[in-house]
Amino acid sequence: MQEEDAVASGKGWRMLKPEEGGDNGKVIGLTEAVERYGRKRSHGSDNMMEGVESTHDLETNTPPRKKARATHLPQLSTLNAAAPPSPLPSPHGSPPPQCIWPSAPPSGASSPQPQAPLQPDLALTTLLTLPSLLSHFSTLPPQLQSHFLLTLLRHSPLPVLRTLHSVLTPTLARDFLTLLPPELVSLVLSYLPYSTLTRASRVSRSWRAIVDSDPVLWRDLLKNTKIWFGGDTERAFAQSIFARRQQETQAQLISPVGNPLPLPHPYKMLFKSRHLTRTRWVHNEEPKHRSFPAHGSSVVTCLLFSHGRIISASDDHSIHVYSPLTGELLQALDGHEGGVWAMAASKDTLVTGSTDRTVRIWDLSTGRCTHIFGGHTSTVRCLAIVKPEWIDMEDENGVVTKEKWPKRSVIVTGSRDHSLRVWTLPRPGDPEYRCDGADDVEADPSEENPYHKIHLEGHDHAVRALAARGRTLVSGSYDCTVRIWDIITGDCKWVLVGHTQKVYSVVLDLSRNLACSGSMDGTVRVWNLRNGQCQHTLTGHTSLVGLLGLSPSYLVSAAADSTLRIWDPDTGELRNTLAAHTGAITCFQHDEFKVLSGSDGTLKMWDVRDGSVVRDLLTGISGVWQVVFEGRWCVAASNRNLTTQLDVWDFGNDDDDWVGEPPGGIYDDGTDDDEDEEEIEQADVDAMDQDLEVTLSDPESVEPEREVERGGSAAPADRPADSEDELMTEGRRTSRWAPSASRPTTHQRARALLGGESSRRGNGLPAASSSTIPARLPLNDETPTRPRIKTLARTRR
Repeated sequence: MQEEDAVASGKGWRMLKPEEGGDNGKVIGLTEAVERYGRKRSHGSDNMMEGVESTHDLETNTPPRKKARATHLPQLSTLNAAAPPSPLPSPHGSPPPQCIWPSAPPSGASSPQPQAPLQPDLALTTLLTLPSLLSHFSTLPPQLQSHFLLTLLRHSPLPVLRTLHSVLTPTLARDFLTLLPPELVSLVLSYLPYSTLTRASRVSRSWRAIVDSDPVLWRDLLKNTKIWFGGDTERAFAQSIFARRQQETQAQLISPVGNPLPLPHPYKMLFKSRHLTRTRWVHNEEPKHRSFPAHGSSVVTCLLFSHGRIISASDDHSIHVYSPLTGELLQALDGHEGGVWAMAASKDTLVTGSTDRTVRIWDLSTGRCTHIFGGHTSTVRCLAIVKPEWIDMEDENGVVTKEKWPKRSVIVTGSRDHSLRVWTLPRPGDPEYRCDGADDVEADPSEENPYHKIHLEGHDHAVRALAARGRTLVSGSYDCTVRIWDIITGDCKWVLVGHTQKVYSVVLDLSRNLACSGSMDGTVRVWNLRNGQCQHTLTGHTSLVGLLGLSPSYLVSAAADSTLRIWDPDTGELRNTLAAHTGAITCFQHDEFKVLSGSDGTLKMWDVRDGSVVRDLLTGISGVWQVVFEGRWCVAASNRNLTTQLDVWDFGNDDDDWVGEPPGGIYDDGTDDDEDEEEIEQADVDAMDQDLEVTLSDPESVEPEREVERGGSAAPADRPADSEDELMTEGRRTSRWAPSASRPTTHQRARALLGGESSRRGNGLPAASSSTIPARLPLNDETPTRPRIKTLARTRR
């Protein structure tokens, strides 16, 4: 027992009992204990927690040592031994090793200085503990995860933050629209309102190409916002847009511009145009307004707005061309010897009819009169330019095909001499012609006129109004009848009898196969062109119905009883009565959004959908002679203080790219004449090509187009019938051939623009028809640019 209680040599030290050391009774000195601890920390642990445990064991099972009686040795630092290291390596490296042992207190016997223990590898330890840290981090709630990450970022140096930024930026900026399948992209975009779509198109070129080029997306948007009108107006707009692009492309070939932006689909441009038309006209309280004198004090009998020009004609024999921007008189076309009562324009060609019994053709680019047609023996009271367009033609077997008529643009004129005449519209560069003997009643100057085609006779009184599209001509006369003519053969197909007084106005709707007429008997009659029967008799007016207007959704009649009436052209139902004027309606024009009408010293704008008055554009004037509008422009001719004034309103902004729609949907863009085309090439239209190019295949595999002379007909070729029911059958996808001469035509490119089907017929290809069929518009559940998926009804926010 004395040995067990023996005290070690040295003042203030004693030897611990063997059972306190716990090492099989072996006495361990201080130096050996320190060396053992260093070896254990360097090589004896696989993870940090084991290191912590070893430290704990070392603290609980320490070997016998001396204890100071007066002063206590500081406890071993556990900063590096017990605490878990930071999961991120120190940006400045590990600190230099420091001795964690204090100097031995002074004693009588010298003892050797202890060696500093080996430090652990922090990077290796961090990597080994990283899985457990990540597992623990994933179990934290999101708020705590965010707090933890923000804390780490605050304590991270700039190089670490730069590395983090380089990793996060491409991850967060991933372009999901270009990574997703096209049908999913289309579905995602279909939930967005138009304002969001326009902002998305500004993000990048790829987003703009995706958003702008999806026809089904914009068509559905047109329908959901109730500005899809049908009646081939959308197709006509698309063809017009492509004709303009064709001209711009040719100009770029001369002076190319690098890296142009992708071209939007016409449906997107149509949506923008109609949206601006609806909002800027109805909600624009202060449009830009300009007024200037014109024609002295004479009555303005005709007024047109064509290709950025105001063209007015008067009963003082004059025709003037003005700039809508400045009101400057650009041209004065003199030559008629009587008042000008009929006028129509196509591009740079102007056609006028006068009380001097002549029809004159003017070149607006030079201001010259290039042709004078004689033949009528009385005032030329009405005329129209008929441009080639695709129409339904039914053969003897009842098979309906699409054909383009007339083959070349023609002029139809109606006169007080009871007759109508059909003339070929001269093109730029054609030989000039001036009739002789126009004053000779017995001679017919038209017999020697190479541009004269047909003389239509049958009415018993003056022809007061006419309307023509394709091959169909409708004429209304003071003999109380309406006649339907074929302008190619000259045959009178129907004589429509029912009015009891003079017929003053007619309109034609080929898409519905209807014609409408207004009479002095106060009625409006709707006629079926297939059987010549009166389909509806619209009553309500109490006086002369002198003006009629027709749009895809509305038939508007204006009468001398000071009212305008809006009808449903399909059912004949009266929708609204516009009754705010106090005198006879002298002029009006309407579209799918508004009606502009002039009477009794006021020019009013109405909302065509509910019949309410939007505003008065003019007040305090003597009378309004004419009013026309197109796109952002509105022009009115009125009498004010015994002088004639032209008023011009601009409802757009300076930065607006506003493409308007002309009245009746008749456009002047592109080359529509097919008379000289002798070759048709097959076009394999790749509808995903936003550059709108067509790939032309071998022209020898298609028959040349056969011309149909006046009075003849072309034999139909063998091909599937394309009735409206067949075309609209869900799921059916048919191939289409696009016509082309030595260069692609406007219609050909418009088909590509609208998403014509790519031809994949292979060896079983049937012969192409001489009358090529235009591509149909895509159905609701398909798109020519990508496969479609059917979804439930979606609601736009």
